[in-house]
Amino acid sequence: MKIKSAEFLVSNSRVDQCPVNSILEFAFIGRSNVGKSSLINMLANNKSLAKISSTPGKTRLINHFLINDEWYLVDLPGYGYARASKEDRREFGKLITRYIAERENLICLYVLIDCRHKPLKTDLEFIHWLGSNQVPFSLVFTKTDKVSSSVLESNLSAYKKELSKTWENLPPIILSSAKTGLGRDEILDHISEIISGLKL
Repeated sequence: MKIKSAEFLVSNSRVDQCPVNSILEFAFIGRSNVGKSSLINMLANNKSLAKISSTPGKTRLINHFLINDEWYLVDLPGYGYARASKEDRREFGKLITRYIAERENLICLYVLIDCRHKPLKTDLEFIHWLGSNQVPFSLVFTKTDKVSSSVLESNLSAYKKELSKTWENLPPIILSSAKTGLGRDEILDHISEIISGLKL
């Protein structure tokens, strides 16, 4: 897939205020500071599309970007931000849960995971919640340029081992780097295949 146009549409703090139409949505989510905004900008080939901040937990709204006048790329608030208050974390959790549960045009959720870490409890709990609620999703391991191939392989194997304890078939896994562009074609091709399949 080639990105011909990418534009910010709207931000919302409530799911019922999100765009009301039947345009397909592909959402991106992950722990705070996982590199979500950088990945979105890399996918759209636009360094200023999603705002990048050095402060974790900056994304607090549901952000819709219209891609090729055909589908929405949705930037969701990060989860697991330890420095946020309990009330804020609870509100973020409600917003994320409601969006995932209520958006009928959400086609696939891309869960971003920082490849520099061994399996984290917050990531595993969120992944298992998606599975128990039958939410279609893929895993995108970010920041692969920041680790050696041996560390990457070790952490990836650890995640697969943990998930295999409760999953018969693992979800799609994509390796990415906002710096090198790794994973861009794989993610966009995956989205393109899903869209094409739905048109049949």
